[in-house]
Parts: sequence; structure tokens; C-alpha cells
Amino acid sequence: MRTIILADRLGHELFPLTDRTCPALLPIAGKSVLEHNLDMLANAGIKRAVVVIGPFADQVRTQFEYGRRWGLELDYWPTRGEENPQAVLAQLPRQQDNDPLLLIRGDMIRTPCLAEFLQQAAALVGPVLHGVFDGQAAGLCLCRSQQADLSPLHWPTLAQGLPVPYASAVEFPGAKAHHLDSLAAFHKTSLDAAAGRISGLLVPGRQTALGLTQGRNSKVSSRSLKFGIAFVGSGSEVHPTAEFSHEVVINDQVFIDRHAKLSDTVVLPNTYVGELVSLSNSIARGNDLIRVDINTHIRVTDSFLLTDLRQTTLSNGLLPLLNRLGGLLLLLLSLPLWPLAALAAARGNNAGRLLRPRKLRGNRIVLTELGERHRTEFTAWEWAASSPLLRTLPRILAVLSGDLRLFGVEPVTLEQASHRTEEWECFADSAPAGLIGPTQLRHSQNTPEEERLLTDAYYVGQHNRGKNWLYLWEGFLTLFSSRPWIPEE
Repeated sequence: MRTIILADRLGHELFPLTDRTCPALLPIAGKSVLEHNLDMLANAGIKRAVVVIGPFADQVRTQFEYGRRWGLELDYWPTRGEENPQAVLAQLPRQQDNDPLLLIRGDMIRTPCLAEFLQQAAALVGPVLHGVFDGQAAGLCLCRSQQADLSPLHWPTLAQGLPVPYASAVEFPGAKAHHLDSLAAFHKTSLDAAAGRISGLLVPGRQTALGLTQGRNSKVSSRSLKFGIAFVGSGSEVHPTAEFSHEVVINDQVFIDRHAKLSDTVVLPNTYVGELVSLSNSIARGNDLIRVDINTHIRVTDSFLLTDLRQTTLSNGLLPLLNRLGGLLLLLLSLPLWPLAALAAARGNNAGRLLRPRKLRGNRIVLTELGERHRTEFTAWEWAASSPLLRTLPRILAVLSGDLRLFGVEPVTLEQASHRTEEWECFADSAPAGLIGPTQLRHSQNTPEEERLLTDAYYVGQHNRGKNWLYLWEGFLTLFSSRPWIPEE
């Protein structure tokens, strides 16, 4: 019997999870979707298979090679992605024998009862027999004729949930088929796999406490699981003060920082979840946060909240130090301006006070009595000068102390932050407050607050680290214009 595994699905419906991989490689409780399918084939006694692959062919080849780890012999056949199975069969080299053909979708999860399906199908007649699990097409069939109807295997047809013709259906009422046709479906399937609701699915790891499954080389305390079920993949580390409730899936190479709280959440590989972060009904992958209950996708720009460990592990560890070094360098370069600022403050009408304090919301985070994350205030000193540049010069000291970043949104008072109630207004709060940013460079204190807030929101949505150098250059050029030196009304 010849076996064909269809793993060429593009997965637009699972974006952003499929922006740099394919659905067959997405992790379900510590294993990729395709790996779960290879387990099922190996357990059914299948020895050889051809894997049909799409745009991410190199990733599939690198991860599975020739399949020897499963006792299989794998070959690969590239396509443009999501091609009709009948068109794929027409492209494959013809076989001399007339043995039946087993086709299976390798980009979905199902109850692993392939051996039972083949046994029942062998006792039935017909050109093609499709597996139907609990009334749904299961994405596998036994084909005995080249003219057989394979449309129930074609992804667009399968996603629509069209029924399989009764004459070609092999029913399994107790089995389940998970099509992974949406982010919510992926979230639910991950939790079902970790909770043991997919009977027969092999989940890696060992149970180290009641409800807690732990992978190899992972570090997690049983005290972190308050109630429910949790799966922690290999090479992951969970701080002892982190808390899990209900159902939580932590995949491989994940770091959960202190006092983080996760509930009904799936964390994909190579993700850092920051200190005091609370996630509920979510999928977290790198900087992407997806709330499946309200169908919302947020790109988190603050690397202290969520980040991709593969891209920013080194920079995250050095980021506080780099900010302080940048602030120190800026302080040294600005030393000639400090006597000028003191002279301008002495000449102003300020009741003899050269410096005046101002309370601003910084980047230090504390946990309130109710368990909520809260940014603390800090005292930002200002020269009593009318020139915007000279007045805000002491804020460089806040970068040295860690209260401000070198780059970020405009720092505001707690009162100003409390008035932000609309969703677009709170969007700017997801980024750290900084000394340099588009709002600080392009707007004056006379600019309406709504316009300043829109600029900050745009900065958060379009931000990347390369643009910070552009803002630094823009700030340097601004020094040679009149705007930062002219007193504001």
C-alpha cells in the first residue's frame, strides 16, 4: 500500500501563526501536527510515505529528514500549496502495481485510529473510502481507483465541512477530527491534547504532579499549578512564582518570568512571557498576543512583556544596560548645555527656583494588592527655563535611573493616563515611555493631546528598532533648527 501525506496547506486562516511556517509544523502539546500524524502512521505499521510539501518545504525536510526516527522511509514532493489531491496524484510517478493508496492530511489532528480504519475499509468495496469521525470528514481515505472522488480531502472542501457521500464513508462515531481551521480551533485543540481529551494521542513528557506534565530538561514547580491541567514542553523554564490555572499549554523553549499568571492559554515555542504579565484565553507567540475569546491580535512592542527568544534573547538581557549606557553618553554630550540651562532658569520668573519637580509615569512595574500590574511614578526634574530643550534636559537622568527608556512614547502623568479609556488611547500604553520619540521630537506642549496620543499610537503600531536610529538622527538635526530653542507660550 502506497501512502501520501498532504502537508502543503498554506494556512491563511491561521495567520499570524503561519506567517513563517506552515500548519503542519505548528506545535500541539510539544509536537508538531505532522509529527503527531507520523506517530499514527508508525503505530499502524506504515513503513513508507510521500510527504507533499508547499512553500515551507525546507523547514519540513530539515525537521523530519527521512523519517528514520519513526521507523519510516519518507520521500518529498513539492507543490505550490493547497493543490487538489487528484492533481497531485497525476504529478507523482506512477507505480507498477495496483495496490490501494492511503491518503492522509498531515496538517490536522485526529484520534489516532488509522489501523482500525484500514481494517474496516479492507472489508468494504468501492473505489474510495473516506474516514468520517463523529460526523466530520477526518482527512484520510483509502483509494483503489485513479478516477475516485478525492474532493473531501481537498482543503477548501474540507474546511467548508461538506458531508462525505454515504456510500464512501467509514464511520467512527467515538473518534474526533480537529481541522485546525481557525485560531480558536488551534487553541482548543492544543488544550484538548494536553488535557487528554484526544484519546490515543501521544503527548511527550512525564507527569510530575497531579495535572502537571513536564518535558525533558524543563524546570517548573508543582506549586505553579493552582488548579486544572498544565503541560510544559522540553527546555522550558517557569519561575516558581508564576501561576497556572484552568488549562495551560507551554511548548518547547519557553521562559515564564516571575509572578506571571496564565489561564486557558497556549504559549508557542521560543516565547518569553514577562514579569507580572497576565494572559487569559490567549495564544502567545513571540511578540504576538492573540485573544481567541474576542478574536483580537495585538503586536506587543515592549520586549519586557512578550518577545521572541530566538531573535532578542541577547538584546533583552543587554537592553537595560544599553539604555543606561546610551543615557550616559547623551549626558556627557549634553554637559555644555547644562550651564546654559541654569543661566536661562536663573533669568526666568520662577520665584528663585532653578529646578522644579514633575511627577511622571515611568517604566518600573509593581503588583498592586489586587494582583494588577501598575506603572509607578517617578520625579522628573525640569529646569525653570522656557526653552523646551533646556527645560527637559534633566530627563536624561531618568534614563540613567531606568525610569525612562532612551526611545519610547511620551511620558505622561498618572492623571493623564487615567483619562485614557478608549481602546486606541490605551494602545500607546503598551509601549515603554522614552526620552526620544516622534511625539517628543515633532510636537510642542501646545499641540492638542489627542494629536500627540495619535502619534504615540502610530509609533507603537509601526515601531521597529531600526527606526530608533532615524529618531536619533532626527533629534540631532532638530538641534540646528529654531523650534527646540524658542520659548513656548
